[in-house]
Amino acid sequence: MQYRRLGRSGLQLSALSFGSWVSFHGQIEDTTADELMGIAYDNGINFFDNAETYADGESELMMGRVLKKKNWDRTSYTVSSKAYFGSRKHLLPNQTGLSRKHLTEACHEALQRLQLDYLDLYFCHRPDPNTPIEEVVWTMHNLITQGKILYWGTSQWSAAEIMEAHAVAQQYRLIGPSMEQPQYNMFERYKMELEYPPIFRNAGMGTTIFSPLAAGFLTGKYQGGIPAGSRLSMGGFEWLKKRWLQEDRIYKVEKLKGVAGKLGTALSSLAVAWTIANPNVTTAILGATKKEQLLENLKAIDLLPRLTPEVLTEIENILQNKPHFDLA
Repeated sequence: MQYRRLGRSGLQLSALSFGSWVSFHGQIEDTTADELMGIAYDNGINFFDNAETYADGESELMMGRVLKKKNWDRTSYTVSSKAYFGSRKHLLPNQTGLSRKHLTEACHEALQRLQLDYLDLYFCHRPDPNTPIEEVVWTMHNLITQGKILYWGTSQWSAAEIMEAHAVAQQYRLIGPSMEQPQYNMFERYKMELEYPPIFRNAGMGTTIFSPLAAGFLTGKYQGGIPAGSRLSMGGFEWLKKRWLQEDRIYKVEKLKGVAGKLGTALSSLAVAWTIANPNVTTAILGATKKEQLLENLKAIDLLPRLTPEVLTEIENILQNKPHFDLA
C-alpha cells in the first residue's frame, strides 16, 4: 500500500480506502462487511469512510459492530463521518444542516453508532446557505479542541466556499478545513482538475475521493444492461442511471476496456489507478460488495507505475473530456 499526507496536515492515509455508501445495510450485511473490512485492513487500508445519512445511520451502526469485533489497534486506522442530511427518516428542524446544534449532535450520535471515542475525520457533507460560515468554522474548531474530532473538512463545496472557510479560520485564528471529499473519476473531472487546484496550492487541502468507479459504471458491468443486485438496479438511484448510462459514455468504456486488456488488467483497476495518479488525490474510496471486487480494485496500487505518459495519452484520446478554461 502507498500512504499519502492529507494535504499539509501530518496525517497519512492509504492511497486506497474503504467506504460504506449504498453498500452497508443496503447491499451487504455484517458478515460480508466484516470480511471486506478485514481484507482492506490486511492490505494496508487505514481509512474507513462513513456518514450519518448512509442507510439512515444503519451504515455507521454496522461499521461500529465490525470495528468492535475486530478490536484493531485504534491508532492503526482512521474513521470518518459526515453531517448535513441527518440520519432520521422524518426530519424536524435542526436535524439537518450545519448549525452548531446539528453538527455537535450528529458528531455525538456518530460516535455512539461507531462505538468510538473520537472521529479522525469529520466532514460538512454539503454547504449550508442557512448557517453563517463563522458558526460552522467555530463549531468544527471547538469539536477539535474538545477531542471529539481530529480533522474537519468539506464535501461537495465550491472552491469559493472552501476559501471563505479558510478566511474565517485565519481571521479568528481557528483550525480550518484540512480536506475536501469530491467525486472524481474518468468522467467527472471538472472540480479536481479545474476548480480546486488553487485551493490545493493556497490552502493545502487533501482529498478523499468518492466514486472513482462512477458508481460501478467504470467496471464495465453495465455494458449489456443493468445486472440484478447492482447499485443501478436499486430503488432510489434512478439519478445514477440517468447520469452514467449514456450512449457516448458506454462507447468510451468499451474503448477503455481495450486499454485495460493491453495492460493485462481489469477496467476497474485501471480506472482506480487513473484516479490516484492525480497528485492532488490523497485517497480514493472503494465501495466493493464482494471479495473478488475488492481484491481486483486493490491491484490499482501495483498498476500505478505502469500508467506511463503514453498510456495516459491513449486514455485521454478516448475520453476527450479534459476540462479547460473557456477563454471565449
